[in-house]
Amino acid sequence: MSRVGKVPVTVPSGIEVKVEGTELIAKKGNLEKRLETHGRVNMEIKDNEVVFTRKDDSKESSAFWGTYRSLFNNIVIGLDQGFKKSLEINGVGYRANVNGKTLELQLGYSHPINFEIPEGIEIKVEKNIITVSGTDKQQVGQVAAEIRGFRPPEPYKGKGVKYTDEVIIRKAGKAAGK
Repeated sequence: MSRVGKVPVTVPSGIEVKVEGTELIAKKGNLEKRLETHGRVNMEIKDNEVVFTRKDDSKESSAFWGTYRSLFNNIVIGLDQGFKKSLEINGVGYRANVNGKTLELQLGYSHPINFEIPEGIEIKVEKNIITVSGTDKQQVGQVAAEIRGFRPPEPYKGKGVKYTDEVIIRKAGKAAGK
């Protein structure tokens, strides 16, 4: 039985929540996020809380119960505070800067990498730290993973793009001659 699904989602002030059929809509100002549940769970709004309940006692229903509760909680947190991921660039000559809606990266290739910043994502660059922020947790994580994918950190010198909280396990280099 899901322990995640039992906990109601508390909606902070300033965020409006309503149910339209099988869809849950959260709105803050002009930002609107929708969660389509496809009728897999029951949901109701009590006071400032959204309570999710299972449709039946099947294993699938229990799984959807916790999943949709988590997805909606992420929507509420995203609208209230937002999500952030930080990436660090290590390497001689490795640089990044934001030019309009494009992130320009120089990561040791013969050409610069121009990454188009998607709608709803904000990217800031300070020295060698790239900060990706936005209201959608999945989108923030995906954009950060794509940027990291241009030059993943290598294990010998640690050069490349890594998350700031990521630990790169180093390998020993070539052994000296006999």
